[in-house]
Amino acid sequence: MTSTFPNISISTERLVLRPLDEDDVPALADMMNDEQVVAWTTVPHPYTEADARRWITRLASGERTEGRGIVLAVTEFLTQRLVGVVHLRNTDWRVRSSEIAYVTAPWARGEGYASEAALATAQWLFHDRKFERLELRTAADNTASQQVAQKIGCISEGVLRNAWIARTRTEDGSWTEVRTDVIVWSLLPEDLAGVGEQLADTGGFTSYSDWN
Repeated sequence: MTSTFPNISISTERLVLRPLDEDDVPALADMMNDEQVVAWTTVPHPYTEADARRWITRLASGERTEGRGIVLAVTEFLTQRLVGVVHLRNTDWRVRSSEIAYVTAPWARGEGYASEAALATAQWLFHDRKFERLELRTAADNTASQQVAQKIGCISEGVLRNAWIARTRTEDGSWTEVRTDVIVWSLLPEDLAGVGEQLADTGGFTSYSDWN
């Protein structure tokens, strides 16, 4: 029998992490067309509303029901705007480990939202689901993602050489693929000690509930 994550809602002082729904289609499509997202992820470009709807209605839900992970929309508590997405993937239920990835909308960057959402997810994964390891992989030049890893207490474990294909703009404005190294980070339950206090000004994890 395949293990699965429950449909979950996680709340912090500023954010609500919840399942994606079809109302998120326009905001998700807009976010995924941002240049930083195109550069560091494998999303199609251009990213259409049809792509967003397929991800929300089929692919994201399949991650959970097939036991691979879970995809959560990250929204502002007060405005309900879509701040970003957190994705637990490549989950190993025997080892109790998973890999985290995240995307933040361009208008929401610089507010600490990615760190807040990633920390809340990690706390839920360790405390509620009793996982023992969370992994994060960042392209060597993706300093913004690396800063998030450091803020939530991740430890750099090493470099996978030439292990990722990123995208960059050419002189004529088109996109081209480039190979890059990948830094592997890990987070264990004991690594979280004190991290919540350090991020207290960004809210931190407060509560969670099953999503109905």
